[in-house]
Parts: sequence; C-alpha cells; structure tokens
Amino acid sequence: MSPALTNPLSLGADIVVHSLSKYIGGHSDLIAGACIVNRLDLYEKLHFNIRTMGTIISPFNAWLACRGSKTLKLRVEKSSESALIIAKHLEKHPKISKVLFPGLPSHPHHKNALKARAYPHLNGGSGMMAFYINGDIKKANKFLINLKLCILAESLGGAETLIESPALMTHGSVPKAKREELGIHDNFIRFSTGCEEVEDIIADLDQALAKI
Repeated sequence: MSPALTNPLSLGADIVVHSLSKYIGGHSDLIAGACIVNRLDLYEKLHFNIRTMGTIISPFNAWLACRGSKTLKLRVEKSSESALIIAKHLEKHPKISKVLFPGLPSHPHHKNALKARAYPHLNGGSGMMAFYINGDIKKANKFLINLKLCILAESLGGAETLIESPALMTHGSVPKAKREELGIHDNFIRFSTGCEEVEDIIADLDQALAKI
C-alpha cells in the first residue's frame, strides 16, 4: 500500500521497511530500501549498524528516491483507483477464474484492508493485484505475449503498468509442488497497475485475453 495509503507506525508497528525501488521511487530506476522507526533506541541501534557496516544508499539513488516521493501520493491514488475498476472488470470476465485484490469485498482480508488504510475515501487496496486465467501455463504465456500496453517485467510499483507470470519468471526456480502450495499456480498472473488511463489498460487486457 506504501506510505501513501497506510501508516503502520500509527497502527502499532515498531519498525517499517520499505522498498524505495517500488512505489516511493516510482520510476523503476533505482535500488534502495528504507527502515522507519518512531523509537529513539531502535533508531540508535540501526544507525550504529549503518555507520559501522557502510550499508548506506548512494547519493544519486537518494536523489532519485526524493524526486519520486514528491509525486508518491498522486501516483498511488491514481493506480489504486484504476486497480479497483480493473479488478471489478476482471472479476466478471469469463476467461478469469479468480481475482485477488484487497479492495474487492470478495477478498478474505477486505475488512482488514479497509481498517489499515490511512485515507477513508480509498478502496483498501493499492495498485497491486493478482488473478488466475482459465487454462494452463501455455494460455497464460499466450496472454502475456499478446499484451501491447502492459509491460512484461518482474518489478512493480512504477508509473507504468507491469505484469508477469511468477511461475515462469520470479518463482521459476521454485519447485512446482512448492509453488502450488503457496498458491502460485501456472495460470497465476501478478499485476501492478500504472498511471495510464484505465480504459486503455482494460482494452489491452481484453484484447490479449481474446487471443487465448
């Protein structure tokens, strides 16, 4: 959900870890992370480790993260609003068997997502979702290679819409039995909604689904 949608420290967390490479950077062009605390003793321990080990962000990546943070709320709100529209559309699509998106009432953790959101007018989800295509890995692959606007890539949280098959890409080295135990079946697709017009994203998904 990123800091734009939820504030875990206010919900009782002691430490919050963010991938700056994702929503905060927002442009798929940096590698960095952040550790946020609201207790001085935790800060001093973590800062000591950073000073002594040298595990610190480079100046240029820090600049990229600061640049991206200026538009974080705008980008995340846009992608989140679009994601809810897309999730509702896919949930009714005959070639999609299941959609996983916390902003949908059908999601088992929908009520928890609504409680965690920092802004009541948003849907409790983010720009991230996943769905299962009706069919096997060949159909999933055919769907992906026929996309024109959505970019086939393993990252997420960028300004552009990114999509991937975990069974073929991020989790390709994980044994099939273990993947399925985790719910990562061959027809499982991970989707990161970008800032394009939602009508264009839906049109691209529909034309690719029509080819399987």
